[in-house]
Amino acid sequence: MKQITAIIKPFKLDEVREVLGELDVNGLTVTEVKGFGRQKGHTELYRGAEYVVDFLPKIRVDVVVPAERCDCIIEAIVNAAHTGKIGDGKIFVTNVEQVIRIRTGEIGRSAL
Repeated sequence: MKQITAIIKPFKLDEVREVLGELDVNGLTVTEVKGFGRQKGHTELYRGAEYVVDFLPKIRVDVVVPAERCDCIIEAIVNAAHTGKIGDGKIFVTNVEQVIRIRTGEIGRSAL
């Protein structure tokens, strides 16, 4: 099993969620996060004063999927989250050793 963590622009969340639903991804975790990469934040004007926004709002989407489905799910996330502009985000893939469903005690793939 693999955990796919995608850091995306907030307005792309609905598109990513829809495409994951079409691929029968049964569960996901969404977290509002802040960060910056190469874009290094930006400057905004508020009540006539200019200030630097160092950390930009992003959305973190986590899903755990069988390893054989990982590539098609990554491709779908990339296509749904892509704008072609700086700050589109990143995807991280990590191995998951074990999954346990707390309610039933199921272990492994059946716990997904």
